[in-house]
Parts: sequence; C-alpha cells; structure tokens
Amino acid sequence: MNNKITLNDKSFRVLIPAEDIDKAVSRVAEQLNERYEGRTPIFLGVLSGSFHFLSDLVRKIDFESQVTFVKLSSYNGTESTGNVTQQLGIDIDIEGRDIIIVEDIVETGHSMSYLLDYLRTKRPASVAICTLFFKPDKFLYNYKIDYTALSIGNEFIVGYGLDYNQLGRNLKDIYVIDE
Repeated sequence: MNNKITLNDKSFRVLIPAEDIDKAVSRVAEQLNERYEGRTPIFLGVLSGSFHFLSDLVRKIDFESQVTFVKLSSYNGTESTGNVTQQLGIDIDIEGRDIIIVEDIVETGHSMSYLLDYLRTKRPASVAICTLFFKPDKFLYNYKIDYTALSIGNEFIVGYGLDYNQLGRNLKDIYVIDE
C-alpha cells in the first residue's frame, strides 16, 4: 500500500485502508439482505463516485435486483458549491418499485435532497438511502440515512470512487489531505 500520494497540487495520506472499506461494505450488504429478501429492488447509483461502492455492494447481496444510475454534480475542487445539477437521468420506470439510492458520500445533504424530491415525482413504493460515507457534522437535513457504511469527520477524502478534480477514483484505499 502506498501511504502517500499527490494529486494535482495536493498531498494525501491513507485514512482508511481497503480492508476496512470491504468490511464496512459487507456489513451494509448483510443489512440489505435482511430487509430485501424475496424482493427485487432497484439500486440507483449516483455517479460518478458511487460506482466502486455499488459494484462491490451488489456482488455481496443475495436477492435479485436491478441497477440504474443518475448523475448529479455539486462539487468544485474540494468544496461543495451547494448548487446541484442533474446531468444524467434515470432510464427505467421506477413507479411502484423499491429504490435503494447508493451514494459515495453524504455531507450537507443538498444532492440527496434534490434527488429525493426528483424521485417523489416518479412515485416509487419506497426509497432507502445507502451511503459509503456520512459526515454527520455537516448534514443540514432531517431525512433519514438508512444505511451508512462509515461515518467520518469533515475531512476531504479521495479514493474508492471519490475524486479530487476527477483524479483518485481508482485508488483502493481512502486518502485524506496531508497538511
């Protein structure tokens, strides 16, 4: 494992090794297996950051499911802009279906709030939120995060799908800015 990396103008160090991420993903998969046994939900991955988490998660579940994606954007560099734009919409009918939103990280909650409002117009049977990382100290909303793999502080992280200016998504460990 490379303990330090540089992406563009910033140095990063390992915060969470891949083995710990895998254990957290397995724990969430077990919870989903209990809740959705005998059902066929739709996993709705929020691109681009959730693709590693979603891929590993669906390989650990025991029930039938479908997968689709939506692409939202709210970041510029290391900061959330607070403005959410949808760049890719859902390509299947979700009316009357169980939806599991799979997100890489929930911070302020702006993106998820936007997505929840959008999904309500499509009339799904249920919506659950599943996130790899949750930053409770930055969260500004009252909706429930149903499944959280790992809660973290307010640090900026990259790796395992998360990026810094589109770099670092390929890293198997989670890195934090090394200042």
